[in-house]
Amino acid sequence: MNDRGAVEVGFIPLVDCAPLVVAREMGFADEEGIELILRKSRSWSAVRDRLALGALDAAHMLAPVPVAMSIGLGGAPAPLDALSVLSVNGDVVGVSPALARRMRAEGGMPGFTDAEAVGRRLIAAAEGRLRLGVPFPFSMHAELLYYWLNALGLEAPQALDVRTVPPSQMAQAMADGEIDAFCVGEPWGSIAVENGVAELILPGSAIWGFAPEKVLAVRRGWPDEAPEPARSLMRAVWRAGRWLSDPSHRIAASELLARPDYVNVPAEIIDRSLSGRLVVNPQGDERAAPRFLEFFDGAATFPWRSQAIWIATRLAARNGLDRAEAARVARDCFRTDLYREILGVIGADLPGASEKLEGALDTPTAVASAAGRMILGPDRFFDGEIFDPTDAG
Repeated sequence: MNDRGAVEVGFIPLVDCAPLVVAREMGFADEEGIELILRKSRSWSAVRDRLALGALDAAHMLAPVPVAMSIGLGGAPAPLDALSVLSVNGDVVGVSPALARRMRAEGGMPGFTDAEAVGRRLIAAAEGRLRLGVPFPFSMHAELLYYWLNALGLEAPQALDVRTVPPSQMAQAMADGEIDAFCVGEPWGSIAVENGVAELILPGSAIWGFAPEKVLAVRRGWPDEAPEPARSLMRAVWRAGRWLSDPSHRIAASELLARPDYVNVPAEIIDRSLSGRLVVNPQGDERAAPRFLEFFDGAATFPWRSQAIWIATRLAARNGLDRAEAARVARDCFRTDLYREILGVIGADLPGASEKLEGALDTPTAVASAAGRMILGPDRFFDGEIFDPTDAG
């Protein structure tokens, strides 16, 4: 934050940076008394490092990054905290045209939201070691892929060739023959389809129905150093998420994001993510993906500690760390305490608990909350697994 009261926030050009763009362009940040300056970057490592080193005040960040940094992974210079969740879901799995043809040769492409059938077909159609593109090693893209393929019997990531590709370069990596498949946030999967180099086979929401995708990340301690800007930023972003939840704002949101300063792709492509109707192949076939991307509904902005623990235990198991200790540390980097303190007073309905069973809900379910009107949506894992954060050791 500079002397003029500006708050500088880093972001990657993705549809799920929408709460930050809306907070700035629709005046929510101004109304909260801050000048919100958005700094675009091409890679997650650049955003992470600039934030950790103090060149940014906050960032649109992959949900696993604060967890990974808190448990000592990644070699970054300072730990980060997540003040709120910016978006839930929003990823797509895509494959090359050649791999799609091999999948289809076994009897047609399975249903777009049938994660088990699609995954089994993908494994069967792979020729040798599958080359998978993900935007960052510590990302929900990677976690969802590993969870999915492991559950179907493919040892992941050990049996994969995993390559880190910035989101906006994923289509080019596919066109250059560097990868066979990817998991990426929109609109970059759709851009690969538009360019004729990929077919979308699955939304990330089909693997885990309510996965925290991006968070509002800050350096640990910044909310204490700059309490008023931190509070103002949280309020502005929460209000932006609420605005985005109104379907009548979808076209306006698409047009804002399409601007060169932000995502810089046609508004009609961005609208696919916001509507949950995706064009899945170069022939123009559409598929519906219910609750493809959430910014507000179903407590989407709440930083559930149980989700941080799920991420931490998976990272710990894969990297030879103590699971119980990782869970303990991760619990504190998703700042439910600040969320309750700052957003409860402006009307955010607060859940009665800060942790929950992950994957337990098949249908919309009313839960205890401050205002008594909270309904959580389905959050199941495709294989029926239920994660209990109290049994994370």
